[in-house]
Amino acid sequence: MEKAVNEGVRRQVRDGDGDEVRRSGRAGGADGVWSGSWVAERLGVELVGDDRLTDLLGLALRRNPKRAHLLVSNVLGKHVPQSPSVVYGYGVELGRRVRELLGADEARRAVVLGYAETATGLGHSVADGLGLAPYLHSTRRPVAGLAPAGGFEESHSHATSHLLLPEDPALLTGDGPLVLVDDEFSTGNTVLNTVRDLHERYPRRRYVVVALVDMRSPADASRLAEFAGEIGARVDLVAAASGTVRLPEGVLEKGQELVARYESESAATGDRSSAAASWPVAQFPAPLEGVAANPPGARGTARTAPTGPHPDDNRAHPHVTRIDLRWPESLPDGGRHGFTPAHRKRLEDALPAMAGRLAEALPADTRRVLVLGFEELMYAPLRLAEALERVTDTEVRYSTTTRSPVLAVDDPGYAIRTRLVFPAHDDPADGPGERYAYNVAGADFDAVVAVVDSAADTPRLHASDGLLTQLAAHTPHVLLAVVPSYAPEPPHAPERPSMLPEPLRGPAFSSYAPEEVGWLLQDLSDVTLEAPTEEREEAIQSGGAHYAESLPVEYQPSEQYQELFHSALETSAARIAQAVGVVTETVLAERSPRPVLVSLARAGTPVGILMRRWAQHRHGLDLPHYAVSIVRGRGIDANALRWLAEHHDPRDVVFVDGWTGKGAITRELAQALEEFEKSDGVTGFDPEIAVLADPGSCVRTYGTREDFLIPSACLNSTVSGLISRTVLRADLVGPHDFHGAKFYRELAATDVSVAFLDAVSARFPEVADAACAQAKELLAADRSPTWEGWAAVERISEEYGIHDVNLVKPGVGETTRVMLRRVPWKVLARAGAGRDLDHVRLLAEQRGVPVEEVAELPYTCVGLIHPKYTRGATGADGKAVTV
Repeated sequence: MEKAVNEGVRRQVRDGDGDEVRRSGRAGGADGVWSGSWVAERLGVELVGDDRLTDLLGLALRRNPKRAHLLVSNVLGKHVPQSPSVVYGYGVELGRRVRELLGADEARRAVVLGYAETATGLGHSVADGLGLAPYLHSTRRPVAGLAPAGGFEESHSHATSHLLLPEDPALLTGDGPLVLVDDEFSTGNTVLNTVRDLHERYPRRRYVVVALVDMRSPADASRLAEFAGEIGARVDLVAAASGTVRLPEGVLEKGQELVARYESESAATGDRSSAAASWPVAQFPAPLEGVAANPPGARGTARTAPTGPHPDDNRAHPHVTRIDLRWPESLPDGGRHGFTPAHRKRLEDALPAMAGRLAEALPADTRRVLVLGFEELMYAPLRLAEALERVTDTEVRYSTTTRSPVLAVDDPGYAIRTRLVFPAHDDPADGPGERYAYNVAGADFDAVVAVVDSAADTPRLHASDGLLTQLAAHTPHVLLAVVPSYAPEPPHAPERPSMLPEPLRGPAFSSYAPEEVGWLLQDLSDVTLEAPTEEREEAIQSGGAHYAESLPVEYQPSEQYQELFHSALETSAARIAQAVGVVTETVLAERSPRPVLVSLARAGTPVGILMRRWAQHRHGLDLPHYAVSIVRGRGIDANALRWLAEHHDPRDVVFVDGWTGKGAITRELAQALEEFEKSDGVTGFDPEIAVLADPGSCVRTYGTREDFLIPSACLNSTVSGLISRTVLRADLVGPHDFHGAKFYRELAATDVSVAFLDAVSARFPEVADAACAQAKELLAADRSPTWEGWAAVERISEEYGIHDVNLVKPGVGETTRVMLRRVPWKVLARAGAGRDLDHVRLLAEQRGVPVEEVAELPYTCVGLIHPKYTRGATGADGKAVTV
C-alpha cells in the first residue's frame, strides 16, 4: 500500500521505547522538520512512496508557467550545499547498479548521456560507476560550426531546448545500450523526447534510464512501457528511490499566487538575496546502499549560521584570490563534447595535485568551505571538491549556480532558504538574464571557491553586481578557479565571417512578438527601394533587372477592400485553422518531434507562426521559428543556412511556405540545398516544403490541396508583420550578409498581421479533433506529388501565346500577388468560382483587368502577367493593357 511519506513531518519521532529520536535524514531542515513541509502544508502537495523520499528531496516554489513546485534534491549538489563525497557517491553507486543490470559485456559497449543543467555531474558520476563508458551531456551552449548530433525538449524545465554536440559523431552511432541520466524522472517526457529523437537517428536495442528519484504516475510509467514496445527496444529504470507527487486541483495557480506574493514582498523591501537570519545547512541523508554512511571529510550535520552577511564584507570591490589549478592541457572540462575513459584516467591522475593547490590557497583558519560550480559545469568542481575533502580537515561542501528561478523563503520547512541573484556571465546563446546561487548566503562559510570555465570568466563575473561580489557579502574569502573551456575544432568550411548576426525580432523589426519569429535578414528600412510597378515590370522582362533588386510600391487597400479582407477572414478562419492543424500534426509525426520551423519570407511567415502556435496549443511545444529569404533564380540565402546549421541540427529544419502554385519555389529550394551541400559540406537540410495549401500537388506535406482564399494573400506587408518582400542586390547585400528587407513602421495604423493570427488561432479548439483525424488519414495515404499544376501552367502558357511559365501565376494566392505587385494582363477564373474570388474581382475592376471564366481549370483562378511588357505595349492577343 502506498504511503504518504510527508504526513506528520513536523512531529517528533519516537523509537520503540518512547524516547525521542531525530531523523538525520531530513536534509535541509532543522529539529526534525522536513524541508518540504512549508510547500506541502500550503499547497496540499504530497510525496507518496519510499520512506527515503524525504531524505532525498525537499520542496520549493518557482517562477515557471508549466510547473509551480520544484523537487529540490539534497544529494545532487545543485541547490543545496552537500558533502561532495555524498553527491559523488550517489552517482557512482547508481552507475554500479547499471553495470550489474547490464552485465560486463553490455556495460563495455554502453554510452552514458546526462541532461543539462542539473544532471551533468550526476550523469558523469554514473559513467564513472559504470566503468569504461564514454560520457556526453546535453548543453544549451551552441558551438559555432559544430552541427548538433541531436536535440530535444524538456517540457517542464525553465529552459527547455537541449543540444547534443559530441566532438566525435560516432559516439552515439553504436548499437550498445544508451544510459540516460537525469536527477528526477517526473513525467518521462524528457526521456521520451530524447529516445524518440535518437532512436530515429541511431536505433539500438536497449536503453537504461537512471535517476535519483522516480516520481512518475502509473499512467506515465505505462506510457514509457508502451513507447518501448512501439520502437521494439528494452527500457530499464534504475533509481535510488521511487514514489509519486500528489497534486491537488488548482495547485499551479495557487503556487503562482504564492510566488507572486512573496516576490512582491521581497521587492518591496529591496531584498534580492533573501538571506536567512539564522538557519542550518544540509544534513546527511540516509545513504544509498553501497555509499559510505560517513564519508571522509563529512563532518557535522546542521549548523546555525550567524545573522546576516559576514561583518567584514559588503565591500564595493572585494578581493578575489585566483587559484592556478594547472588543469591538464586539452583535457575536456566535462562531457559537453564527450568524455572518454582515457580522459577519465588523465583527470584521476591530476586530481590530487589540483586538490593540493586548492588546499594551499585556503586561509589557515578556514573551518568550512564551499566549492561552487557553474551551471552545466558540475563534474569538474565536484571532483575537485571531493578530492579537497580527502586532503584537508576543513569541512567541504559543494553546490552550483543555476539559471532556474526559485522562490526563497526563510523557513526551516522550505528547501531554498536564501538566494543570491547576479547577471549571467558566459554570454549565453539565449541572451542576458539572471542567474542564482541558493542556500549560500547565511551558511557560515569561511571561504567560497567559485569554479567556472574560461568562457564564463568575463567582466560580468567580476562586476559590482556580479557573482563574486555577491559572494563576498556573505563570506570573508572568495577564491576563483578557472577551468579552460574545451571546444572542439569545427569541421573545415569555406572561409566566411566567424559570426553571423543574430536574427532580427519584433518590435524593432516587424510587428510580431519577438518569440513568434526571428528574421534571418538585414534591415534595409532606410534604403529607398520602391519603384512604380510598370517600371519594375519593364526592367524585369527586358532582363535589365531581377525582381528581387527592387520593391513594388506597397498597395494601400481601399476601405472596400479592407472590408472584403475582414469578411474573408471571418468566413475562412476555421478552414485555415484546420489546415494549420493538419500540416503541423503531419510535420510532428513524420518529420521531427521538435522541428525547427523556417518559413520562406514573407508569405510563409504567418503560416510558420500559426504552426508554432498550434504546436504550443496542442502539445505544449515551444518551437523555434525563423524566416529566411529565397529568390527565384538566385536560390536560398546561404548565410541563413549557415546560421541555422550553427545553431540547430539541419535534420530538424522544416521549411514552411504559404501555398504552392506551380512548384517553382519547391524546385528552387531543392536545387539550392544541393548546391549548398556541395559548397559547405553541410548535410541534413530536407528540401521538402510544408505548406498550408498545395493546389498544384507539388509537395507531400500540406494542410489541404484545395485552392481557396487564404486572407493573408489579400494584402502585402500589412498582414506579414509590416515586412517587405526580400531584397537581393549586390550593392546592398555582400557575400557575408543576409538578404535584406524593409520594416514599414509607417503602415502600423493599417496593420492586421496579429489580428489575422489571433483570428485563426482562436478557432484551434473547435477544429482540433477534425484536424488530427485528417492528419492521421493523410499519413496513411499516398501523397506523392503529381505536379498537375505545373502541367496546367505549361498548357496555359502555350494556349495564351505567353511562352514563359514565369508569367503564369496559378492559384488564388499567386493571382493576388500578380494583382498587387506586377502588371496583370488578365485573370482566368474557374467557372462557378464563388466568394474565394471576390477580392480578385475587386482588384481586377480597380486595375481594369479582364476576368475570363474557363471550364476545367485545375485552380480556382490563374493570374497572367502582361507578356513582353513595355509601357504602351500590347499583349499577345493584340489588346492594349490598362494600367
